[in-house]
Amino acid sequence: MKRVQFSSPTLPYLFLLPQMAVIFVFFYWPSIQAVKSSFFLEDPFGFGSSFVGLDNYRGILESAEYRSIAGFTAVFTALVTFLSLAFGLLLAVKADTVIRGNSTYKTLLISVYAIAPPVAGLIGMMFFDQHIGPFVRFAALFGWDMKIGLNYFDTAFAMVVVSVWKQIPYNFIFFLSGLQGISVSVREAAALDCRSGFRRFWTVILPLLAPTAFFLFVINVTYSLFDTFGIVDVMVKDKAANNPITLVYKVYMDGFRGNDLGGSSAQSVILMIVVFVLTVFQFRFIERRVHYN
Repeated sequence: MKRVQFSSPTLPYLFLLPQMAVIFVFFYWPSIQAVKSSFFLEDPFGFGSSFVGLDNYRGILESAEYRSIAGFTAVFTALVTFLSLAFGLLLAVKADTVIRGNSTYKTLLISVYAIAPPVAGLIGMMFFDQHIGPFVRFAALFGWDMKIGLNYFDTAFAMVVVSVWKQIPYNFIFFLSGLQGISVSVREAAALDCRSGFRRFWTVILPLLAPTAFFLFVINVTYSLFDTFGIVDVMVKDKAANNPITLVYKVYMDGFRGNDLGGSSAQSVILMIVVFVLTVFQFRFIERRVHYN
């Protein structure tokens, strides 16, 4: 392999400079400012600030409301991640076996991914509308009086359903690509060794999809924590105060509506630490079970 040679030793760094500038301006600098602001009690109009040390962190960790929101965020993230991956894999397996009309089938599944999260939340609210929502009418057949925006459990259920529906096409695309990358010879050998379709999938196909599954696991955890903000915002905005919200939406509520800049900065720092711990856990423990060969 021919090695690339640069005429000047500084030229590679000049190529990297625009990207590094973007990362610094839009990630590192806001992160540094958030850490700095978390130690101050700031005036929302910028007229001054008072150093309070760890009081913002102490108030957050001692808050029963914050612990409740953190617990809901954990459950919400686990449900959305698991269900999105499970349904995406199921649909990909079915699409991989479709012969007639497979292009139409795949297009219909993938098209949902083009919908922005706030639009997905708006569509979800229409499906769960108290008066015209088909899901509400269907639930009423079983005696379930759904009240989205008023009942905590009903609203949480709707948020999970819409978030999963929005993410399934993304997982479907990657799982289908992974399945189509498995050679025919491997499938035929597996069919000769094992007559059970489920066991064949569990012992042969799924391990070969492990790299794809691990990548999607990381992406889906990130999606559940952050990218569902638009869905949550649409579904709980201007509703009763007892609705479930996630940690990211809590940062927005306290910072932009409550004008508690120091407290919201401390929450964002805690969230960054949580994401860092999750990332280390994923790559140190889960990735060890993934085989790329």
